[in-house]
Amino acid sequence: MNIALIGYGKMGQAIEKIALNSGHTIICKFSDANFNPSDLSKADVAIEFTKPDAAYSNILKCLKAQIPVVVGTTGWYNNFNEVKKTAETSGGALFHATNFSLGVNIFIEINKILAGLMDKYESYEPNMFEAHHTQKKDAPSGTAITLAEGLIENFNRKKSWVSRNPQNIAIHNTFELEIETIREGEIPGTHTITYRSEVDEISITHQAYNRIGFASGAVKAAEWLIGKKGVFTMADMLGFNKE
Repeated sequence: MNIALIGYGKMGQAIEKIALNSGHTIICKFSDANFNPSDLSKADVAIEFTKPDAAYSNILKCLKAQIPVVVGTTGWYNNFNEVKKTAETSGGALFHATNFSLGVNIFIEINKILAGLMDKYESYEPNMFEAHHTQKKDAPSGTAITLAEGLIENFNRKKSWVSRNPQNIAIHNTFELEIETIREGEIPGTHTITYRSEVDEISITHQAYNRIGFASGAVKAAEWLIGKKGVFTMADMLGFNKE
């Protein structure tokens, strides 16, 4: 498989190592958005990990070039509907995820199930905590937002989420799910959902030890995407979507 790497930061370098060890070829590498659709002509698939303000343009370039694209950048989802429409009308292939870790995606499904169970017990109040390294641009993380949306979908007392960090103590209503956000050191990623009552608490946590799980998942997504048309997520690849 010939891979075009769009974004060659720490994640791009980790993906390159996994891809080469898996027998694939990196035919081109771009640091950000400094490429044209024609530069992708020899690629079988592109993997995009850049910045929120570059991802939208990068995805459209890949779709224009008819190159399947795996997108790990978060923070661009305000343009998601337009990107999805472009992928579908062009017959292209887009695989997007806020997190490519197998463990995280299992955690996302567990979170939905737990939220549905806890919705029956009004004495429990949910909240969320997430921590990442200082280089991470978006806050809350895309994974935290995915988890929040999954909880809200299955927990009727919460209608929206609100972000809180040490510099921004949010005043929120009971229908809002609070997400506490920390950016510190070199933390690869930690997410915790806690349900507290006056007598006890129930918590679930996913803690990443390094970037290998993310990089490996992105390469597997690229392998899976070849030959497909449409818009896909990790839930499709892992068989969580039953439709």
